[in-house]
Amino acid sequence: QVQLVESGGGLVQAGGSLRVSCAVSGVTFSHLAMGWFRQAPGKEREFVGSISRSAVSTSYADSVKGRFIISRDAVENTLHLQMNILKPEDTAVYYCAARFWSPSVNADAYQYWGQGTQVTVSS
Repeated sequence: QVQLVESGGGLVQAGGSLRVSCAVSGVTFSHLAMGWFRQAPGKEREFVGSISRSAVSTSYADSVKGRFIISRDAVENTLHLQMNILKPEDTAVYYCAARFWSPSVNADAYQYWGQGTQVTVSS
């Protein structure tokens, strides 16, 4: 059974940094492309970034490019999202997602999802 469990959310001031993580189990991690999505109150879930199986390729939404960094740890079977220079508009529930083989910017393309972790950025 594939499980994705996020951790590391919290409250941070604008301009600060936070790292959220996603522990993956029940599947061969190297077979999975991974993505991060977020959903703010009253808004649709949106793509944040993705990383390929080998970690060679990453992709980011324009709104986070240059501030957020996605990485994956093949030993710990964990996905990370390092968020820097946080803004109040980054406030949302952050979800990790997984799909076999290649990453995608489309949420519908992902088969597996974590439960989400709240990130709140105060101004």
